Amino acid sequence: MKDIVFCSNNCFVLYSAAVQAKNSENKESVPSLPQSPMKERPPKAFHQYSNNISTLDVHCLPQLQEKISPPSSPPIMFPPAFEAAKVEAKPDELKVTVKLKPRLKAIHSSLEDCRPPSKKWKGMKWKKWSIQIVIPKGSFKPPCEEEIDEFLKKLGTTLKPDPVPKDYRKCCFCHEEGDGLTDGPARLLNLDLDLWVHLNCALWSTEVYETQAGALINVELALRRGLQMKCMFCHKMGATSGCHRLRCTNIYHFTCAIKAQCMFFKDKTMLCPMHKPKGTHEQELSYFAVFRRVYVQRDEVRQIASIVQRGERDHTFRVGSLIFHAVGQLLPQQMQAFHSSKALFPVGYEASRLYWSMRYANRRCRYLCSIEEKDGLPLFVIKVVEQGHDDLVLTDTTPK
Repeated sequence: MKDIVFCSNNCFVLYSAAVQAKNSENKESVPSLPQSPMKERPPKAFHQYSNNISTLDVHCLPQLQEKISPPSSPPIMFPPAFEAAKVEAKPDELKVTVKLKPRLKAIHSSLEDCRPPSKKWKGMKWKKWSIQIVIPKGSFKPPCEEEIDEFLKKLGTTLKPDPVPKDYRKCCFCHEEGDGLTDGPARLLNLDLDLWVHLNCALWSTEVYETQAGALINVELALRRGLQMKCMFCHKMGATSGCHRLRCTNIYHFTCAIKAQCMFFKDKTMLCPMHKPKGTHEQELSYFAVFRRVYVQRDEVRQIASIVQRGERDHTFRVGSLIFHAVGQLLPQQMQAFHSSKALFPVGYEASRLYWSMRYANRRCRYLCSIEEKDGLPLFVIKVVEQGHDDLVLTDTTPK
């Protein structure tokens, strides 16, 4: 009788008629299983194969000596396709034991001890993070910048630069210190020695007009008139921006005119709140920022002469990039050798200038220029002061 091979649960099973009698004796000890819908065929022998073993005839294979292996967990028994649970093979046949990895779904309650212990990594390798925001009841007032700066200063966690020195320059028109807002009084312009005016305060004065080159004319004239005029809004002297309506005597500072809601027009005219039109006007000017080059026209020769006549000075005089330090002096015996047809060379003259560096193409440095006397003739000295380098001194008998 031929051997019949059936497959159940990934293992091959061979049955023979010789072992059927012993299977019937063990029916009482093993619970019966539902019969397979397939027809019963008397098998001849019983063998079990693993998935990786070939389907060749087992009788042709040599018998291998059993190796002693360490005790392992009891094999999991899977029910065969027919009514049988335990079958003993003949001693002269090769018996192959199939060990399958247990599935959690197929494990019974009696085999719970064989289940691998579950890995609990919580608290050792990972933790659950949660955040809770508590919003206090009532109105919350965020801290201002000064409170934040004070708090960071106490902690000492930030590097803060040195505080910028306060600007004590005061506008001669509105009497406010420092540069103003760009869309307001704007920056300060130098009028004379220690005299400053805001750009828009001077520009919106009635007498002042601007040339095509950006020069403001009649600023000094407007300042002299403003010393006698009182502002309608703040009642202080220095007001120079008057209402353009005929026979209206209302006059304001530029900053006070903005606060009083006066109307400014693009043709550099202004109307006070009593005479301005209602609603919006197409020629109304609402933005006062000046980004073009603007300066106060003045007589620099007369200004330098007044500085020289004052003697000891408490202020620094600067023209462009030239800073004037000392004018020097000429004695009677030096008059013949210390001048030319175009200039005088007073001994002790000293000035410094910020100009392009001799070493780097994109950096500026300071040049300290002075005039000394050597053998009855003037000696022109230029000291190059540049950070990271030693001072370089250049001398010659002519200024060129």
